[in-house]
Amino acid sequence: MDYKVIDADGHILEPRNLWEEYGEAKYRDRLPRIEMRNGKEVFRVDQDNVVDTGFGLGFIGAMGSRDEGGTFTNTGAYETGREGGWNPHARIVDMDREGIDAAFLYPTLGLFMSPVKDPDLAAAGARAYNRWLADYCGEYPERLFGIAMIPLQSVEHAIAEMEFAQQQLGFRAGFIRPNPQNDRYLHDPYYYPLWEAAEANGFAFGIHEGAAGGQPTLGVERFDSFAVRHLVSHTFEMMAAAASVIMCGVCEKYPNLRFGFMEASGGWMAGWLDRMDRHYTDKGMNDTVITDLPSNIFRRQCFIAFEPVEKSLVAVAEYIGQQNILWATDYPHPDGFWNAARQIQQMGLPEPVLADIMATGAKRLYGLS
Repeated sequence: MDYKVIDADGHILEPRNLWEEYGEAKYRDRLPRIEMRNGKEVFRVDQDNVVDTGFGLGFIGAMGSRDEGGTFTNTGAYETGREGGWNPHARIVDMDREGIDAAFLYPTLGLFMSPVKDPDLAAAGARAYNRWLADYCGEYPERLFGIAMIPLQSVEHAIAEMEFAQQQLGFRAGFIRPNPQNDRYLHDPYYYPLWEAAEANGFAFGIHEGAAGGQPTLGVERFDSFAVRHLVSHTFEMMAAAASVIMCGVCEKYPNLRFGFMEASGGWMAGWLDRMDRHYTDKGMNDTVITDLPSNIFRRQCFIAFEPVEKSLVAVAEYIGQQNILWATDYPHPDGFWNAARQIQQMGLPEPVLADIMATGAKRLYGLS
């Protein structure tokens, strides 16, 4: 296909019985599931972690709520969410209507699985999810591309799942959270074997925050408002992740490794690169291990996703690097965007810049020719 419009960060809705149907038998009773508690559906991650949206699980598939005055209209059962979340045939209909050639797909409920403490259970959950996702994408292999769940609870399991996902399922990239995992950050040397293996295999990573749940999350302790906590946590965690992989040496140590920073807006990256460069060039302040400007490192191997309502895109696209920019629909989440591609196409960007934003960045990150 001639990919000209690529959604770099769409989502699926995991079927209710995913982990029961695809999970390894010996872990099945402990794997995640949707349960009823106090008269409403919740997502039981494990015995220590339960996700309760407060709106009902149908909320997370309420695509289009943004277009109805900002009211979350879908507060019913999980299956009342957008059908394309779990039905690839329905999704393709929506993609065709939106003028989208291809979509790269991240989890929904799976965003909340990283607090699992047991490495074996985490790996079993990831394997079940990835096998289902491969079946979902397999209905339209030239248009739907899965992003594998990578269990960072164990670097050995992470490498094994990455290799399985790439070699057996055909995935090009994996999803990881930016939050500390078992008190380890992305720049912890513990993860060096994973980054080394990923670089050798040409495997990329999309770093994607989720709503706070069971993990340390920057800034959320200061606020009670859902809107403010969501605003702060996604961006602050992604800024820290960028500092981890750029300023703390991961990218320079593995110069062919690729990272995407997803669903936290993108305009802040221009100032963040300036600030990283300023701390690098200040001889009295720089105690980092890197030997090149952070902005050069970013443009070589990092990517940032913009939302289609970010007017700053017009001003900063070429400055950040137009081939390092992604865009996304966030389909089928309630804060997702119908007409996302068209909104960007109507911003008045120069045609070569627009073409790169719509597809080149995603092709480079995910290795799509």
